[in-house]
Amino acid sequence: MIPVYTVIKTAAQLAHISLFIRVILSWVPHNRYHPFIDVIYRVTDPMLLPFQRIIPANRMGIDLSPIFAFIGIQILESFLLQLFL
Repeated sequence: MIPVYTVIKTAAQLAHISLFIRVILSWVPHNRYHPFIDVIYRVTDPMLLPFQRIIPANRMGIDLSPIFAFIGIQILESFLLQLFL
């Protein structure tokens, strides 16, 4: 049986990695509908959209939602680890 700690840590790491890839993709031209990129968007959109509704991109087009998503993942991970351990 896989310990709960390992599941929580792995899920948080995968969320961080997918968000990081999404941030890098925002800096380079890419095909939004490529199968790999589409998976990244489908995984990260639910994490980013709530923050994008609250804090829209500023006039220069800078989207701060990934920063808040990274912080949210950290908070959720800490909460779950304290809850289950």
